[in-house]
Amino acid sequence: MQPGRYNFRPRVRWVASPPPGALPPRRARPVERYTGPPAYPVPPRWGFPNLTWREPTLVPGMPSSYPLPVERVRLLSRNAVTILWFLAGLALVGAVAEFWRYALLVISRNSALDTDVVAMSDALEIIASLLTVVFGLLGIASVLWWLLIARQAAADENGHEPPRSACQVLVGTLVPGLNLVLAGSILAELEHAILRRPVARRPEPSRLVLTWWAAWVLDAVLMIVVIIWRFRDGVQAQADAVFLSGLLDTSAAVLAALTAVVVHRLTSLLAPISLDRLRVRRVVAVKGAPAPTLRPVRPITSR
Repeated sequence: MQPGRYNFRPRVRWVASPPPGALPPRRARPVERYTGPPAYPVPPRWGFPNLTWREPTLVPGMPSSYPLPVERVRLLSRNAVTILWFLAGLALVGAVAEFWRYALLVISRNSALDTDVVAMSDALEIIASLLTVVFGLLGIASVLWWLLIARQAAADENGHEPPRSACQVLVGTLVPGLNLVLAGSILAELEHAILRRPVARRPEPSRLVLTWWAAWVLDAVLMIVVIIWRFRDGVQAQADAVFLSGLLDTSAAVLAALTAVVVHRLTSLLAPISLDRLRVRRVVAVKGAPAPTLRPVRPITSR
């Protein structure tokens, strides 16, 4: 990561205004004399709602517009975190199945195995592997979608374009080998933008991001080792491949859990308050309320 690369381009908003003299000058209104506070014949029944004020996003009476990126980030993060925790559980089940199979291989050296136990071990390993692959693909898609929308939301909040385009992000996270170097950098840049640090400053990833990066590299290295070990001949090599597969599933479970924690943390920093809690409410009708008491007529001589 070079310091000179992270000069974010500012987002410019062009505003068109008529030139001087294009519109007729407004007529000056005379200043009215203050006549005192307003008077009401009955106690007022209106007031401001006891809610947190925020900038309105919709015009009353109009259909809802497309949600802002910061509004979409919370929904996408909720879906991604749910899928990732399911993936972590399935990977743990797959790790247990691989270690169980390795234990059966060790036991089979001295005694015969029950066919039902072996069949149950194989079925557990196959089902866990298939479900892990399916949820792994869903987790990758959901996290990538969240990453693209989170980058856009952070850029809208800061007013600067991110240092990488969406195409570069996809290449840096999906291309094998290249993603080992760029995935952590992209996540560090997102954290840098969410924390609103100076754009000319080099991104400094937090411990959580560095831990995720290390787990990401470790999982990729274990996958390469398992693939190489599967092509080796010999009974001992096949047993070692089963044990390494259990380590790979354990690493995948840790990586999925760390990814869920990172997504939740960055989303909480980007959108700390859920917009569902800030819904504007209004009084439509009042039923069963007592009639207001009329105030006495103000004398003409009173100020």
